[in-house]
Amino acid sequence: MTQARLTAIGMAVPDKKIDNQYFESIIETTDEWIVSRTGIQTRYYAGPEEFTSDLCVKAAKNLASRHPGALEGVDMIIVSTVTPDQPMPSVACRLQFKLGLAGAGAIDVYAACAGFSYGLVVAKGLIAGGTHRKVLVFGAETLSRVTDFTDRSSCMLFGDGAATVLVEAAEHGNIGACVTGANGENGIDLYISGFAEQMDGQPLSMNRKIVQNGRKVFKWAVTKMSEQMRVLAEKNGLTIDQIDWFVPHSANLRIIEAICKETGFPYEKTLESIVNYGNTSSASIPIALFNGIASGKVKRGDKIMVLGFGGGLAFAGTVIEW
Repeated sequence: MTQARLTAIGMAVPDKKIDNQYFESIIETTDEWIVSRTGIQTRYYAGPEEFTSDLCVKAAKNLASRHPGALEGVDMIIVSTVTPDQPMPSVACRLQFKLGLAGAGAIDVYAACAGFSYGLVVAKGLIAGGTHRKVLVFGAETLSRVTDFTDRSSCMLFGDGAATVLVEAAEHGNIGACVTGANGENGIDLYISGFAEQMDGQPLSMNRKIVQNGRKVFKWAVTKMSEQMRVLAEKNGLTIDQIDWFVPHSANLRIIEAICKETGFPYEKTLESIVNYGNTSSASIPIALFNGIASGKVKRGDKIMVLGFGGGLAFAGTVIEW
């Protein structure tokens, strides 16, 4: 049976780097406060004429430069984002044109911080089903466009960036069993407003910016992800201590530390992107994975658990053998 294999990776961020001193100039905060509560030191913001599809193009070109010929024959593009260039057409359709991938299908996945993991699940299914053989999966965001810079509790969290992986049909796959799930009743705890002015009878802030109940999301993430780490390991015939690297969504360094404490997983065996890139939602996991591979930390044969969680509230994950 045809299996799915992750074979290549690339990433990109905008040129404009934003340090914590920037926020000291616009809200009542300090670098020390931001680092102590989030771990974030820097993040990147897109320019006024730079959009999510532009960052995706850069990430795809980076992948191609590292893996020559990788884009030839791509037959599906999956983009996870909550910040598309426009609601329609999809970012994936823009990429099909911009990258010249004439034979590729194109869909966007709207699962926020769990989106890249959901993209891997979809790509694996398409390949196992025999309908596609080369799938580009992107996680990409320009969250600076939906950040409420008057909200001192969250505005320093978010950053812009993109990363992509190639998933190919192979005799021997390296994407293992997956988990997916949601707690949709908690949607009010993390949202960006659109047309509806209320959710489940509760009024929404209609500024079309990110609204987050940080404490509730923190508690849910630690409890649910600690549970799902164990579930995901068991589904793959592993114990947690057999995982070489854990790559959770980089929402907040303190969340990652708390998950590690709850599960007993060594913090030094986690890969994060929060410190240098901020919370990039859909892009956080593949950016962390890219840097783990590029730095030489991740070795061939390592078992990598990826676990996305966030807006929805939704989660998804899998285990990859690099």
